[in-house]
Order: sequence, then structure tokens, then C-alpha cells
Amino acid sequence: MSSVTITLLFLVFAVVMFAWEKIPLGLTAVILCVGFILTGVLSPAVAFSGFVNPTVILFAALFVIGGALFETGVASDIGGLVTRFASTERSLIIAIMLITGLLSSVLSNTGTAAVMLPVVVGISAKSGVSRSKLLMPMAFASTLGGLFTLISTPANMIGQNALADIGSNFGFFEFSLIGLPVFIISVLYFAFFAYKFLPDYKEEMTEETSTKKQNNAPTRSHTQGVRCANDQGWKKAAALIILLLTVIAMIFEQQIGLPVHVIGTIGAIAMVLFRVIDDKQAYRSIDLQTLFLFGGTLSLAAALDQTGTGVLIADGVIGLLGENAAPMTFAAVIFFITVLLTNFMSNTATAALVIPISVSIAVGMGMDPRLLVMAAIVGTSCTYATPISTPANVMILKPGGYKFLDFMKVGFPLIIITTLLTLVLLPIFFQ
Repeated sequence: MSSVTITLLFLVFAVVMFAWEKIPLGLTAVILCVGFILTGVLSPAVAFSGFVNPTVILFAALFVIGGALFETGVASDIGGLVTRFASTERSLIIAIMLITGLLSSVLSNTGTAAVMLPVVVGISAKSGVSRSKLLMPMAFASTLGGLFTLISTPANMIGQNALADIGSNFGFFEFSLIGLPVFIISVLYFAFFAYKFLPDYKEEMTEETSTKKQNNAPTRSHTQGVRCANDQGWKKAAALIILLLTVIAMIFEQQIGLPVHVIGTIGAIAMVLFRVIDDKQAYRSIDLQTLFLFGGTLSLAAALDQTGTGVLIADGVIGLLGENAAPMTFAAVIFFITVLLTNFMSNTATAALVIPISVSIAVGMGMDPRLLVMAAIVGTSCTYATPISTPANVMILKPGGYKFLDFMKVGFPLIIITTLLTLVLLPIFFQ
């Protein structure tokens, strides 16, 4: 059996098991790693390389920073501030998506989601709206915000570099010609339609449990209470300062010369060194299921890439079109292939795979390469159908209590909306 066939079988296995959820998602991801090794598709080093991937390191670091925001009460305070201006479920969704989209235009969507996760949980606690109603709009908005500027996502830069090789380019804000309308329509989709279909899972911590914990808390003297209040106030200030410095450093990562996962790690170390949280709290804040799920599924992305399965899928479909197909037909096919791949590979890996193919087709057909490259870039943002398609989706899986099919139910209509809007706007701006 060829490595391509084996990879396709494991792809089907992953889809079925992730949707079925009869075994933990993290375990399914590790089975993929071991399966690729036993069948000889990947070496052990490559199969398990996802667990030392920079994004996994960034996950762990930002979980610690997020844990500090929880423990100090900063997340709750920010949540209280937001709920002053947005009190209903619909208005909260709109506010969260707008804030997240704005941040994501200058931060990576992973960094944005990690920063916003504890804030949204705080908003949930203050407003009484369940996390599962708020976290998915936040995660999707972090991806949608990546279509605003040149620096928003690696996919945008990959596209720019590919165009530069043939003497073309995108303007810094040219992505927003497609991205801004898509973002606005997506916010409206959640505000007036999708919010009805978001799952309403109750959190493990009930109000009764919370009250019991408060009642069972040991009493303190007045002096101890004042000292504790002062200490807590200092920790809140320190947590907020470290968070802001971390975010600013991530925005200017190129000028600083440090990758975002190193910046995040420095922020996490600072939280512990300055005693904002202790080491035990830091360890507890790291979600191992997320690390195993994301690290493990990277083996699937590696297999699609190394075996050439992704290229075969793309070449096979495009080859069916023939040489006389219209430019928009090619753009539509590139878009659909990218959407399919990006829901099972990272959007960066998908962009690296599809964009060179897009440029080659455009040059060979004598069409504007920006049309096909933009189709591919927008397609990489349609990561709404599965929880493994982007780190932001993986990150919210456990806190939101989501099931695999929840993403399909809410995300698939959004993919259709994005597809229709993109295919209308592409020929207007890029043909």
C-alpha cells in the first residue's frame, strides 16, 4: 500500500474519530502519530515533532499567562467592564468579535485567542452567559481578523513573498478589500442567526459550588484582610503590566527579533518570578488535552505534505478543468481546495502548499496571479468546520465544552457565506 493511500486512510480515520468522540481527542491525535510511524509514512522524529512545535510552546506559555489573569481576578474585572456596555447575549457576541478582530489584525490569531480566552471566560462569569455561547465567536473572529492587513497571518506573508518572486505584490491594507466585508457579514451572521445554534453547555463550576467554597473559606482578621487585599491588588497590577508588555512585544516581534513563542514564554516566566502566581498554579493552568490534540494532529499535516497527498489532491482537481477554463473558475477551485485542506492542516501549511500552485497556474494561463493567491489566502481563513483546523479552535475546545460536530453546525454555514461573498468580490478587485 502506497504512502499516499495510507495517508488518505488516516485522514478518514481522523475525521470519523474526531466526530464520533468515543475516545478522547488527544488520544486520537497520538494514535495518528504512532500509526504513521508503524506504517513507515513518517519517521518517529517527524511524527512527534509537533509536540515541540513553536505553537505548542506558545500554547503552554499563554495558558500560564491566562491562568494568572484568572487567579488574580484581572479577567473578571475586564469582563465586568465589558458587561457594563454589553449586557445581552447578542451584544456580548458583537463586542467580543469586534475586540478580537481588531487585536487579530496586528497579533497572530493564536496570540489573540490566548489573550482573549480568559477575558471571555470572565465576561461569561459576570454576565451569566455560558462560555460555549461566547468562545466560538471569539475564536472565529481571531481568524477573520487575519484578513485585515499584510502582517495579520503567516498566510498573508507567504502570498506576498510568492508574488514578489514574479514582480507583483499586495498593498498593506489590500487584504481588507475582501477581509472587512467578510468580517462584517460574519459578525451579523452570529448576531442575528448563529447565536441561536451555539451550544449552551453549563460550566462545571456551578453557583452553588462557588457559594459553598466561599462559605467554607477560613475567616481572617482585619489586619490579615488588609494585607491580603494589598497583595492581591499588587498581583493584579503586575499581571496586567506583564500581559500588556507581552502583547506589545508580540506586535513588534520583527523589530525585537524574537519569535512570538519566545516572547510568550518570557511573559509566563515573569508571571511566576514576580509571584503573580506560584508554580503549582502555573502547572494547573496548562491544558494538556489541547497540547496533545494540536501536537498530535500536526503529524497528519506533515504526512499530507511529505507524501505529496495534498499536491495530488490539488493537481488532480485543477487538471480536470482544462486549459480553457475562465480565471474565476480557477479561483473558485483554488478556494475550495484550500478550504478542504485547511480544516485538517494548519492554515500556514495549507498556504505554503496551495499558493505556489496558484502562482504557477496564473503565470501559465497569463492571468493576474493576485486573483488566485487571494483566493487561496481567504480560503485558509475558512477554518470553521473542525476544532483541529486552527490553534484558536483547539484552545477553546475544553473551556467551551464543545463537541466536534458543534464546529460543523455553526461553522459550515459561515464557510458557505464566506465562499459566496468571496467569489463575488474577487473579480471586482483582483481581475
